[in-house]
Amino acid sequence: MRRRINNLLKSVLKTAVYLLEESGDTANDVRDRVSRGFDRAGDRISDLGERTRDLYTGENYAMRSALMFGAGLALGVGAGLLLAPASGEETRGAIGDKVEEFRGQVRDRFSSRRSSATGTEGV
Repeated sequence: MRRRINNLLKSVLKTAVYLLEESGDTANDVRDRVSRGFDRAGDRISDLGERTRDLYTGENYAMRSALMFGAGLALGVGAGLLLAPASGEETRGAIGDKVEEFRGQVRDRFSSRRSSATGTEGV
């Protein structure tokens, strides 16, 4: 009986040692994969930083100007909506009216160009 218990304990201990060794290898693999992932992420961030730096210091002034204009426009629209003296419903209605007016102007302009291009103007 004692021998069986000793054999059982040896088996359990061997299994525990084996599992510990395997978990150590697995932990090393996971650590290596995580480390490679961080290295790749660092490289991507570095590349993005270089591209952003090029945008502000490089010769691509048109792109920088367009981005700055877009940011300024968005900031202005946001501030205008927040600081508008009218209520939200009135502001949305006014914006909707302006959009409809602009849509009508675009439709009129392109429909007159199309009819003059086809020679059907005034028919």
